[in-house]
Amino acid sequence: MTRTHKKVRYLPDRKDRGHTPASAAEGVEQVLKVLEGRWKLVILFHLFDGKLVRFSELERAIPSISQKMLIQQLRQLEKDGVVRRIVHHQVPPRVEYGLTDWGEALCPALDELLKWTASREDFMDTSSSKGLSSERASGN
Repeated sequence: MTRTHKKVRYLPDRKDRGHTPASAAEGVEQVLKVLEGRWKLVILFHLFDGKLVRFSELERAIPSISQKMLIQQLRQLEKDGVVRRIVHHQVPPRVEYGLTDWGEALCPALDELLKWTASREDFMDTSSSKGLSSERASGN
């Protein structure tokens, strides 16, 4: 099994050329602080097409989230610099959300997570067939 810290590359704004296990763990911890929360990744996936999305559209797109939780998660993402909030001063007020440039830079990494998740089925199918064949070989 390979170790994660050997795969992690340096960040462009860092002076050094690699991560130690401790700095990689610290980096992961920082990422998780930004992305933690049950709904943040779901919200981000709805914003990834690059268009501005109205608050009401997000509510309809994620029906199982409460309005209060959606507001909290969006505010945290805005505070962390991932999402931008645009308020149009009109009656009734119109609020739109979109990704910042930094938030857009997150898209390829999350696409890779989707690919990794999709590969789990292939991995599980392979593991299941190996387990089955070893059970047959042992006579169980």
